[in-house]
Amino acid sequence: MSNLIAAALVFVLTHHIPAVKPVRAALVAALGERLYILLYSLVSLGVLVWLFWAFLEAPYVELWPYQEWARWLALVVMVPACILLVAGSTTPNPLSVGWGTAGYDPSRPGIVSVTRHPVMWAFALWAAAHIPVNGEAAAVILFTLMLGLSLTGPKSLDVKRRAKLGEETWQRLAGPTSSVPFAAMGLWRAGAKNAWRQVPETLNQIGWGRLLGGAALYLVFLYGHPVLFGVSPMP
Repeated sequence: MSNLIAAALVFVLTHHIPAVKPVRAALVAALGERLYILLYSLVSLGVLVWLFWAFLEAPYVELWPYQEWARWLALVVMVPACILLVAGSTTPNPLSVGWGTAGYDPSRPGIVSVTRHPVMWAFALWAAAHIPVNGEAAAVILFTLMLGLSLTGPKSLDVKRRAKLGEETWQRLAGPTSSVPFAAMGLWRAGAKNAWRQVPETLNQIGWGRLLGGAALYLVFLYGHPVLFGVSPMP
């Protein structure tokens, strides 16, 4: 378990230390932008591999017994998580993690109208859904770590993108969006009838191909889970 804890701590440090502006500026000045990005990417990948290897090698220490309802919770929550991941990864998004920024239209933001950080929320849902169903220490450490980083990441990304884009551009691009899912859509103010009217337009903006891609990824995880992780997610 000590190996997993050490990997988790190093994983957190590699994500938070470069976020400190003086530290990042010093590293970029010493290495150059391209070399810094290359080395940071290699270190991040290496630490991620270490983290998952330590997780697989960690001993089983039960914290709470298995509950059948928790498996159903994971099955349900992973549907929007997969859609957010696929749509967020393939939609132009200058405000967060995404497939570049070219072609982004703030009047038709697609999945970004739901949340400007769809990929981060996908990982947050994934982690949160897997904590109740995995009541053992190693899984709780791993998924709690991922959940914490996914929930704190959007705020850090907002600060970085706002500084990079400038206040005027930020307000123009981020105005129709929100960090918290659905907050900018005002569904609770629109009333149930008017809220449902927004659904078809939002789905069209996201794109049916991305929605089907999310569904396909869900099926891959569902039926590939025993092969990839040694456990069936089926009730």
